[in-house]
Amino acid sequence: MKDLILKKRIIGYDLARAIAIFGMVVVNFKVVMGASQNGPAWLVALVGLIDGRAAATFVVLAGAGLSMLSQKGRVMGDRDRLAQDRITLLKRALFLFLVGLIYTPIWSADILHFYGVYIAVAALMLSVPTRKLWGYSAALVLLFVVLFFAFNYDQGWDWRTLEYEGFWTLTGMIRHLFFNGFHPVCPWLAFILIGNVLGRMDMSDPSIRRRVLLWGTGVAVIAEGMSFILVYTLSSGASPADQEIILAIFGTEPMPPMPMYMLAGTGTACAIIAASIELEEYFQDAAWLQPFVATGQLALTLYVAHVVIGMGFLDAIGRLENQTLSFALLSSMVFFVLSVVFAHLWQKRFKRGPLEWVMRQVTDPRVHLNQ
Repeated sequence: MKDLILKKRIIGYDLARAIAIFGMVVVNFKVVMGASQNGPAWLVALVGLIDGRAAATFVVLAGAGLSMLSQKGRVMGDRDRLAQDRITLLKRALFLFLVGLIYTPIWSADILHFYGVYIAVAALMLSVPTRKLWGYSAALVLLFVVLFFAFNYDQGWDWRTLEYEGFWTLTGMIRHLFFNGFHPVCPWLAFILIGNVLGRMDMSDPSIRRRVLLWGTGVAVIAEGMSFILVYTLSSGASPADQEIILAIFGTEPMPPMPMYMLAGTGTACAIIAASIELEEYFQDAAWLQPFVATGQLALTLYVAHVVIGMGFLDAIGRLENQTLSFALLSSMVFFVLSVVFAHLWQKRFKRGPLEWVMRQVTDPRVHLNQ
């Protein structure tokens, strides 16, 4: 299908980003609080389904954004415009990479420096045909499986504290960045390439949107179902050590990011994005929707704030460690509600969030030309 030049911003993408923000806060709060297993079994299982899905959704959304940013130059075959888009994206990639490294001592699970590499690679692939993007995505997933069996995935990790030894050495940083970090380029780059494909679709078309929703939901359900069957069947009678290996290979946990997780993460992200756009189309211009859209547009600011302000406050009142899962969920909800209120009030006066404004000023020369 020939790419279309979108005439307006599809704010359903921002709504999907707001949903991903809530998922991110839940996951990170419960991990830091040591609350992942500290609750009723049904709640532990339910909340566990979010692990790695919010981050995957963010990356797929980023890929879609890159496609839409470069759409006019790609469709019109304007090489000069594409070259300018690449330069802008490479500057943005460098900005995120450096900010992420600065942020890492505060938040060791930082994803921004990974984003920097994802975007840099994707910037060089703006005009790659859609079929090849699918092929590269599959190749990245399979390559990780090869690397997993060829190298020691545990190297550098202390899994009890989630600290990574040698991160600031060249070898350690490369290994962490491309292979066994929280969001390694191989295979997480596949998420942004799949987002590139999604961004080339005309998601304002209801038939395309609903097809993406159907396929995304189907892929996620099938991946989760197959994972459950394989893990349950193969683990029966196996030793605890073998059970851990089976879960790592066939499970849908984000670490290690094996094929079942990549399929589940991709399907979930596509379903959330399609459903969000469908919701936005159905409730067009509804007043209650706008604060959530504003929240999605301040994703970078809120990403930093949920650690610096959210976790910082919990630490100050002595509630950051050894908490129940219920308290972690309550804290996440409170932070998200406050984020929605803040984003709504902020956008009444300013077009972009604080960090979003800084990044745009630093990385996009067209901003200064339009001022």
